[in-house]
Amino acid sequence: MGKAARRRGFFWALSGFLFTVAAGTVLHFLWKWTGQNRVAAAFSAVNESTWEHMKLLFFPAFLFSMIEVWFRDSPNFLAARGLSLWMGTALVPVLFYTYTGITGIRVLWADIAVLVFSAAAVFLLDLCLRRTGRFTSGWQQAAGLAALWVLALVFVLWTYRPPQLPLFWDAAAGVYGIPS
Repeated sequence: MGKAARRRGFFWALSGFLFTVAAGTVLHFLWKWTGQNRVAAAFSAVNESTWEHMKLLFFPAFLFSMIEVWFRDSPNFLAARGLSLWMGTALVPVLFYTYTGITGIRVLWADIAVLVFSAAAVFLLDLCLRRTGRFTSGWQQAAGLAALWVLALVFVLWTYRPPQLPLFWDAAAGVYGIPS
């Protein structure tokens, strides 16, 4: 990989990271700003559960990925992004439950740091995976695309019909999913 290609790869990774953090911050408030619009609920946080905070990372990175796929010529884009976005999304609850388990408290700056760190991990892993040149076969690209769309579908579905599990519980409001 040449120097110009490495620079372009870094530019896209940095742009994706910044877009994801900024859009994720907006999505934290969007549902309330729209008067609790049920369409906005599909991709923005509707409560303070960990699940809803995972959406704040996933949907901006997913949108950025759908835009980026049209402008990038990378033979392993979908596989790398699918893997990195699943990992980053899973990192949100890992980091959240680790810090709250250790400290016993929840603090705003640490919640923000979880989003920032997880977004950085998504785009750093993606950059590293793409530079390896692995995961270029057609089935791997199809699997990466399917992984992204399956996670998007699950986020939407479980916003409206969340499983009764602690990951989906908003302790402050005492609800699963969209508050009544």
